[in-house]
Amino acid sequence: MTSNLTANIRPDYDSEIVAIADYVAHYQIDSQTAIDTARLCLVDALGCAILALNYSPCTRLLGPIVPNAGLMPGARVPGTNYELDPVQAAFNIGTMIRWLDFNDTWLAAEWGHPSDNLGCILALADYLNRADTAQKPLTMHDVLIAMIKAYEVQGIIALENSFNRVGLDHVILVKVASTAVATKLLGGDEKDITRALSQAWIDGHSLRTYRHAPNTGTRKSWAAGDATSRAVNLAFLTMRGEMGYPSALTAQNWGFQDVLFQREPLLRTQDYGSYVMENILFKISYPAEFHAQTAIECAIEHHPQVKDRLEDIDKIVIHTQEAAMRIINKTGPLYNPADRDHCIQYIIAIGLIYGGLTADHYRDEVAQDGRIDALREKMQVIEDPQYSQDYLAPEKRAIANAVQIYFQDGSCTEKIEIHYPIGHRRRRTEGEPLLMQKFSDNLNSQFSEAQSQKIIATFEDPQQLAAMPVDKFMELFVR
Repeated sequence: MTSNLTANIRPDYDSEIVAIADYVAHYQIDSQTAIDTARLCLVDALGCAILALNYSPCTRLLGPIVPNAGLMPGARVPGTNYELDPVQAAFNIGTMIRWLDFNDTWLAAEWGHPSDNLGCILALADYLNRADTAQKPLTMHDVLIAMIKAYEVQGIIALENSFNRVGLDHVILVKVASTAVATKLLGGDEKDITRALSQAWIDGHSLRTYRHAPNTGTRKSWAAGDATSRAVNLAFLTMRGEMGYPSALTAQNWGFQDVLFQREPLLRTQDYGSYVMENILFKISYPAEFHAQTAIECAIEHHPQVKDRLEDIDKIVIHTQEAAMRIINKTGPLYNPADRDHCIQYIIAIGLIYGGLTADHYRDEVAQDGRIDALREKMQVIEDPQYSQDYLAPEKRAIANAVQIYFQDGSCTEKIEIHYPIGHRRRRTEGEPLLMQKFSDNLNSQFSEAQSQKIIATFEDPQQLAAMPVDKFMELFVR
C-alpha cells in the first residue's frame, strides 16, 4: 500500500508509519466532494467552538497556562482575544470544538471526531503566517487539504482497529493524525513525518476512564484538545532534529502493538485517499453522542403522542446497535453533563418530555426533573443484530435506532425506526441548509449580527475562501 516515494525512508521503519508519511507528504487531493465537505466541516467545527464559549466549565480552561504568558503575535483562539503559542492554542481550539459533543463524527471499529484535528491545523497555520516563518503564506485551501488528510489518517485506521476494546481512548488517533499534518505544515518531508509519527505512537496514551461510569467527567471534553496540542509539540521537536523510532509499532515486547494492543497487528484494508471526508457524519440538530442521534429523532417524533401520557407509560423498548450497547447504555445515577450526554436513556427521555434536545438539557437543574429518571427506569435497551451489521457495512454505515412505547392499558405506539441520522451522507442534501443554520445560530450566541454575517459571507464564495490567508481568516473570529 506504499508508493516508490517511500524508498528513501529508512527501510526498517514500520510499514504503516511509512504509509501514513507517504500519504501525508505526497498524495494529491483531487476529490471536489472531499474539498466541499471539508468546507462544511470547517463551518461546523468553528460553530461548535463558538457555542462552547457559553459554558463556563469550558472557558475556565482557555487562555495561557499561566497569566501574562501570551505570545505576540501568536495564534488566535476564535471568539476570544487570546494570542497564544501554537501548542496551547491547539489545546484551546481543540477543547472548544469538542466541548459540547456537537462536532462531526466517524463511526467504525473505533469511533471519533476528526474535526478535533482542527485544533492543531488552525493554530499552527495562523501562527506560521503571523510569525512569517511559513515558506509561503498558508491559505485556507491548505487548511482544507490538511483537514482531508488528517480525517483520512484517523478514520482509515479506525475502520479495522478498536482501541476502545483495549481501554484506550480514540484521541490516540487525533494525536497520530495531527502529528503527521503538523509536521507537513512545518515544512517537513516524508522522512520528518515518519520520525514524528513514531514519536506519536510511543507517546503516553489516554485511557477511556473518563468516558465511563463511575468516572465519567469533563476530561472527555478536553481530551482531544490535549491530543492535538501534544501533536504540535511533537512536530516541533521533530523539526528541531529529534530522532525517530523505526519499530515504534512492532518492536517485540516494547512496541505499541505488544504493550498496548494485546500483541495484535494494526490492520488496514484500503489505501489512504479521501474516503473519510467524503463520508463524514455531522451532528446537525442534537448535541448528543452520535450512536444516539437517530434515537433522539425517534423520541421527538413520539413526543406529540406521549407528552400528556408520561405517567401512563408501562415500558419503553429501544432497539440499537452493539456499539451503543457498549458505550451509552447506562443505568443508575448520572453525575454530570458529561455523563448525561453519553446516556441513550437520558437522551430519549429528554426527547419524549420536551420534544427537543439542546446542550442546556444536560445541566444539573434540568436533570433534577423527576420525570427523566422515572422514564429511564422503564426503558429496555436491546441490541438488534441487523443494526450492528449495517453499522459496519462499508456501503451502509447506518446508525439505526428504534423506539416503541407501551402503556399500562395495553396499547402501544408504532415502532419508529430511523437508520440514518440527518447528518449522514445519505441525507446530506437535506442536512446542509440546517448545518448552515446551526452555524449562524452558534455565531449569534457570541458575536454581533454584523460580525456573524461577515463570517458567513466568507463561506459563500468557495474560491475566495480557499485563497484567503489563514491569518486573515482567523481575524474574522477575534472578539
